[in-house]
Amino acid sequence: MNPEELVLSNLKRVMDPELNINVVDLGLIYDIDFSEDGKAVITMTLTTPGCPLHDSIISGVKYCIEDLKQFSAVEVNLVWEPAWTPARMTPEANQLLRG
Repeated sequence: MNPEELVLSNLKRVMDPELNINVVDLGLIYDIDFSEDGKAVITMTLTTPGCPLHDSIISGVKYCIEDLKQFSAVEVNLVWEPAWTPARMTPEANQLLRG
């Protein structure tokens, strides 16, 4: 498993508490980069700028990557552009929402 696949797999443990769907399937993860010094840099968004669980989700992302031990550090860049839309969700996430 390459580093990006490993990170994405681990990030599936981070759930949006309101929707009970992981951040990967929700389409909240925009980019994953790795610096030469071993830092994982995650660029992501949230479903809404006023998300009341902002800190919880960001902390969960950091914790899941730090838990891997392959990376020297984790940086999470929270962005609002492009804005998240339901079109970013995977088919699995769409099915979960439809029940």
